[in-house]
Amino acid sequence: MLSGTIFDIKKFSIHDGPGIRTTIFLKGCSLHCRWCHNPESHRPEPELILRPERCIQCGACLEACPQGAIVRQDGKISYRQENCAQCGLCAEVCHAQAREMVGRKISVEEVVTEIEKDRPFYDQSSGGVTFSGGEPLGQSDFLSALLHRCRERGIHTAVDTCGAVAWETIDRIRRAVDLFLYDLKLMDEDQHRQFTGASNSDILSNLKRLSREGHDIIVRVPIVPGVTDTPDNLRGIGRFCADLERLSRIDILPYFHIAVEKYRRLHRDYGLDEIRPPEAEKMSRMADLLRGFGLTVHIGG
Repeated sequence: MLSGTIFDIKKFSIHDGPGIRTTIFLKGCSLHCRWCHNPESHRPEPELILRPERCIQCGACLEACPQGAIVRQDGKISYRQENCAQCGLCAEVCHAQAREMVGRKISVEEVVTEIEKDRPFYDQSSGGVTFSGGEPLGQSDFLSALLHRCRERGIHTAVDTCGAVAWETIDRIRRAVDLFLYDLKLMDEDQHRQFTGASNSDILSNLKRLSREGHDIIVRVPIVPGVTDTPDNLRGIGRFCADLERLSRIDILPYFHIAVEKYRRLHRDYGLDEIRPPEAEKMSRMADLLRGFGLTVHIGG
């Protein structure tokens, strides 16, 4: 039975496509954007997160850990990340939920069962299911099977993608997708590498090709102050999108300072601590700049 790895299923979503939706978050991503608010999505495998403020110092995790990654030091439970094998045994015995595994293996049929539970809401609101991440195209076999199951059941599908994959991967699933939510971040190649860890060449060429093939596309631009919100970058996005053969609209999404705690729980550094969300007036000006290229622009998803 075909299965994949997800890290969340969000019910009653209203920001991931039209109507009321169920959003399935697949694990693993080919980019590592510095502002990513889902750092738990980066790695393809399940991983441990810690909430030390919940720890009751019972010692159950210490006894369960076979790797010596948990020790009692100066009377307190301490974690040695370098020894951790991400086996999850400590999380299984942590009754205080100070330790939790993010990500789980799940079959296609199990996901479809969850999707079907919300069908009345799709029917009432012209909604459907959105596959997000991470990068859902990183699990293309799993995604393809889910999309075709939804297509068989007449459920509207959307795929939220960064597009940083080979065209052959997109080509394999695109006919079963009703709407692409396509992330576009930085037009400059060097800046894109600096802030996401990868080239934008496939991203741009895949977007052009999807548009040329006649697909419904909403381009989504995260507005990160000092990074993606510069006039040069926005003009570059405006020119590029104005030349696309088909595009429904552009959504500009204000940066939110919500990921700091997640990075701490994962024992990772967050490099944008000082950045704060853009003001509403500035978002409005950026929307107007993009509208100047003849584009339909929404603020928010």
